[in-house]
Amino acid sequence: MSNSVNICSIVEDVKKALEEFRFRKSDNTSALILKVDREKQEIIIDEIVEDITIEDLQETLPSHQPRYVVLSYKRNHDDGRISFPLCFIFYTPRDSHAELQMMYAGSKMSIQREFQLTRAYEVRELEELTEEWLLGKLGN
Repeated sequence: MSNSVNICSIVEDVKKALEEFRFRKSDNTSALILKVDREKQEIIIDEIVEDITIEDLQETLPSHQPRYVVLSYKRNHDDGRISFPLCFIFYTPRDSHAELQMMYAGSKMSIQREFQLTRAYEVRELEELTEEWLLGKLGN
């Protein structure tokens, strides 16, 4: 038996958008927000946001519905370097509908594998999603 259930398919538009998002030329923090279309059981694009702060991202996400966030984070290092780590954030609020939580959880691993997103983090409450939290996850 497989260790993950692939409940939702990834539509071609999402595959193309993720590929473009990964290789785009940008000098700021950006987010590709994905959601599940319950009826079609597909992962679709919710929103693409350029030049966003982590606090603005918090306000963009719905408080009672899960989302997948692919975040290209502009990180200023102490030695003057700038990097753009690509992070996969699985946001699943505790009080969201159980069926939705299962659909999102069942599809999470297939997205990570399909797009080779190795920096994967989970957030249960929007208040947890802060710059300090992200920097702590990214380490030195």
